[in-house]
Amino acid sequence: MIDIYEEVRILLLRKGLSMRKVAALLREKGLTKIPKEGGLSNKFNKKTIRFNEVQCILDFLGYELVIKEK
Repeated sequence: MIDIYEEVRILLLRKGLSMRKVAALLREKGLTKIPKEGGLSNKFNKKTIRFNEVQCILDFLGYELVIKEK
């Protein structure tokens, strides 16, 4: 089963971005209300990030989440 938390971290590494940088960029664009100072990292570590926040991050990175039947 896919672990979305690890997948997003891998995508960030591939793009050369940190969680802090992505969170700041998303806040600047008004796309999310993630708090400053490690808020995004904390949400990932605690696995409390919302689905729509993951969608915003993936969209920002140029990806989309596809759900399909097995």
